[in-house]
Amino acid sequence: MKTIPFALVMLSAVCVTMCTGEPATLRVSDNGRFLVTADGKPFFWLGDTAWALFYRLNREEAERYLADRKSKQFNVIQAVILGGSTTQSNAYGHCALLSKDPTKPNEPYFKHMDWIVNRAALLGFHVALLPTWGSNVVSPKPLFNADNARRYGEFLGRRYRDKPVIWVLGGDQNPKGFEPVWRAMADGLMAGHGGRQLMTYHPRGGASSGQWLHNEPWLAFNMIQTGHTRFRPAATDRLLLVRREYARQPAKPVLDAESVYENIPEGLSKGGKRDPFDAVPASERITDHDVRAAAYGMVFAGGFGYTYGGNGVFQMTKSNAPTSWRWTPGKTWDQALQLLGASQMQHLRALIESFPMLSRVPAPDLVDGKGCVATRDANSSYAMIYSPNGKSFKVRMNKKVKASWFDPRTGKTTVIGEFAITGRHEFTPPTNGDGNDWVLVLDDAETKSK
Repeated sequence: MKTIPFALVMLSAVCVTMCTGEPATLRVSDNGRFLVTADGKPFFWLGDTAWALFYRLNREEAERYLADRKSKQFNVIQAVILGGSTTQSNAYGHCALLSKDPTKPNEPYFKHMDWIVNRAALLGFHVALLPTWGSNVVSPKPLFNADNARRYGEFLGRRYRDKPVIWVLGGDQNPKGFEPVWRAMADGLMAGHGGRQLMTYHPRGGASSGQWLHNEPWLAFNMIQTGHTRFRPAATDRLLLVRREYARQPAKPVLDAESVYENIPEGLSKGGKRDPFDAVPASERITDHDVRAAAYGMVFAGGFGYTYGGNGVFQMTKSNAPTSWRWTPGKTWDQALQLLGASQMQHLRALIESFPMLSRVPAPDLVDGKGCVATRDANSSYAMIYSPNGKSFKVRMNKKVKASWFDPRTGKTTVIGEFAITGRHEFTPPTNGDGNDWVLVLDDAETKSK
């Protein structure tokens, strides 16, 4: 693959900012449920998890990664600046900090990061940047305190204030007990970017930022991490988590930013019962169907988007990279780019964007069917019901509709016909069983929402 020269990319990125006057910013919609662009157009977040992007890939590799995700219609890249190891060097041998000091950023490391952020911007991505992995704040010997966290945040905010960046504090850690440090980092970021960029917080599995930080003035939207298991305990059930955050007041958008990673062992460690050296059979790994079920369920239940994750991609696995058994994907990062679920996520984005987005609401009262999740327009001009297993379900409404089946695997739509529904009407998907998920699309036959 031909690589665009670094100087040309930098010049083009500067031109984008100077010619438009403002970076490609996002803001919260007026109803508090979605993100919109600076000119008010709805923004469906389709993220890809690339935590180790900045310190594992060189520029040619980063170019290949971004090109692949662009071809699959992702529009957000989630990556962390300072990983769990504060001495981790990037592909060119540069660590992020000098002397493990957050007030001494290492310029060569950040120049490489600049290149990737600029390249992502030119391809139309927003970059969800984590200043640090949460373990650097909550460990027994933390790297950060309120003073250096603020100074580090201000450095980052100023450096990337003109880029299409969303700031994500946290990093797989809950904030309880460390709120002053996170607030200081948020204050520093705000001082640096001047309020031009959105900020949120990434918690541990089974939790949401809203549990601790919902009323923080810097928290623009809530992030959930539902974690890497098909079946969550009742207290942290996926749909329960997103519905709880959707119900919080004042209203803020909500997003599942870390869910089941494709090809990762279900539950990671099988409740601690799997030996670290045991091979993990394919039957115990997360499939593309598991990924689709999580994504459609969370979006239909109230999410304004979704972040996909692929095992091998999120940690940018290389053949000679040391990995623990639970993360070993059996693939290098560039092989893992081709996992089926990654290609299928674009169909979710296309479906949501094909209807009015800013008036979409959850519709749990619309459907009777095990595991089914429904969403609709606030004025009922359209509705969509996701069936994870292809079993029959009943829809409750009083309306004449044009009905279609949407295939989440291929994005293909098949028209069924028009129905005058009064009360409950049963629909049976074209196929059923494991891996046979379907979306029923109901469009008002008289007003036509599209």
